[in-house]
Amino acid sequence: MTSSPVGRGRPRDERSGAAITRAAAELVAESGYAAASIGAVAARAGVGKDTIYRRWSGKPELVYEAVFTAADTAELPDTGTLHGDLTAVVQSLVDELSAPAAAAALPGLLADFAAAPRLRATIRSRFLQPAKERLVTVFERAEQRGETGAHTPVDLVLDTLAGAVFFHLGIIGEPPGPDLARRIAVLITEGIETR
Repeated sequence: MTSSPVGRGRPRDERSGAAITRAAAELVAESGYAAASIGAVAARAGVGKDTIYRRWSGKPELVYEAVFTAADTAELPDTGTLHGDLTAVVQSLVDELSAPAAAAALPGLLADFAAAPRLRATIRSRFLQPAKERLVTVFERAEQRGETGAHTPVDLVLDTLAGAVFFHLGIIGEPPGPDLARRIAVLITEGIETR
């Protein structure tokens, strides 16, 4: 989980943050995105609404962090090959987007993102960009092993990986087959490997 900059005042209680994100994910999975209000999350987490609003701008940002950042904070794979590393990265995305809370949250979040450019910018800067920067290591190792060239468009490759998973699971609604992650990784690595 990526945290906001620390401000003055009392330090954040990470236990309450974990309780809040857990409550949000549970409520979305149980009742859907629309029913997971800040008040309902606060009641389930045993905190006041102000505690939530000090950390998140509102429900969309909270739900995004609660439901869609596990893959961003998982241990970075190091299998010894780009194909193996990308398979592990894609599998973590598949697992995240296949979870009941993700399926329940996605339509509502997409609608909120479409209606709020500032929210999109916040999600991009607070979560997506740090996640991409973290994955650059996978490509740096691949370049050192001679699997890719120095000018691999890492941002585009990562967008392609995430986009393929998102389209397959979120838009088409296909359940993931056991080899979906491997098949996507093969397409990507064959497209960018050094010949």
